Amino acid sequence: MVIVVGTVIGSGIYLVPATVLAQTGGHPGTALLIWTVGGVLSLLGAFTYAELSAMNPAAGGLYVYVRDAFGRFPAFLFGWTFFFVIGSGSLATLAVAAAGYAEQFVVLGPVGKRGVSVALIAVVAAINVRGTRQSAGVQGWTTALKVAAILAMSVALLVVGDGLTAGNVRWWPSTVDLSLLSSAGLAMIGVLWAYEGWQYAANSAGEALDPQRTMPRGFLIGTVALVAIYLLANLAYLAALGAADAARSTRVAAEATAAILGDAAGRAIAAAIIISMFSAANGIALTLPRVFFVMARDGVFFRRLGEVHPRFGTPAYAVLALSAWAVILAVTGTFEQLITYVIFAGWIFYALVALAVFVFRRTRPDAPRPFRVPGYPWTPGLFVAAALALVLNTLVRQPLEALLGLAIVLLGAPAYGVWRKRREDGIPG
Repeated sequence: MVIVVGTVIGSGIYLVPATVLAQTGGHPGTALLIWTVGGVLSLLGAFTYAELSAMNPAAGGLYVYVRDAFGRFPAFLFGWTFFFVIGSGSLATLAVAAAGYAEQFVVLGPVGKRGVSVALIAVVAAINVRGTRQSAGVQGWTTALKVAAILAMSVALLVVGDGLTAGNVRWWPSTVDLSLLSSAGLAMIGVLWAYEGWQYAANSAGEALDPQRTMPRGFLIGTVALVAIYLLANLAYLAALGAADAARSTRVAAEATAAILGDAAGRAIAAAIIISMFSAANGIALTLPRVFFVMARDGVFFRRLGEVHPRFGTPAYAVLALSAWAVILAVTGTFEQLITYVIFAGWIFYALVALAVFVFRRTRPDAPRPFRVPGYPWTPGLFVAAALALVLNTLVRQPLEALLGLAIVLLGAPAYGVWRKRREDGIPG
């Protein structure tokens, strides 16, 4: 549960609510509905992934499920995309967002923001190179701190703010048309970014104690808690600023707190938010290198990434490689571009992972399943259908970003051919 909540609550809930409100015409009811649907979709995925992690609690979780269900090539494309887009992009986006909130304290400018982003990634990398236990400890206390901060902020804003009771609030649009539905689909990208990270816990299942019991419980409790926290925070922002001002905000959490409780409180919550983003970045660096570690051991990725550091006993080279590429993305991409790349590419493969449940139910009917996804086959089926609908809507509404993300995925095909040939010839990667 700590990994799920700690990895997910990063930058999204402090930045995305304003964008979602703006994209839905400033109607709070529509925005909250989208946050709820995004949470339900994540819960459907959590149910599905919980069965997979309980059945096969292996290090490199999602990569292993795709490999065992569909073969090495789709699994390689998944791992390739996780390295170059999904994982590194998530880490970079958190670093860029943290730099944006750092301006609550000092004017940084473009160069200063890039410096803060690089510094955050470097610190996270150093912690995870030195040891999993240290990283897990950091994850525990930073998660506790940020959950306490967001709950305290939300309660205070709801008690003091009056934006929810204003007579001029238009909760719902007067008509529902295709344009509104398309905009809602675009807003869902940001919402799913805010929920992004619950999937990563499966990658460290091989190192968990009693994973067949703890992994499903962590997935489910963590995801339900996230939905509740996110809806509470959205209501708090609306209470503090009202729908119109919340939709125009660039740092909605800090600005809402400052508006109701004063500038000092705004800076305090900004500090908590930066810690929150650091915690989420640490969760990514803790879990994702396990995927690249297993790929390297399979002979389809850089051999060095499959090595364990002789002193620290961690996949240090995988951590450093992921962090180095994240630095490049952080200094060259904007927050919005990075979100689109991550969500578009990620949900192609999250759907593929969910399809693995259907494959294993057929090919491994007698495998131990301490947890079985409720509502099978409808639960994983709805998750897959919703994921594909999101991908198609992104192609229509943001074709350039979507096609660039797809191009990075397809570049993995010739790369796989090279690694497979080297493996067959006995040449180290």
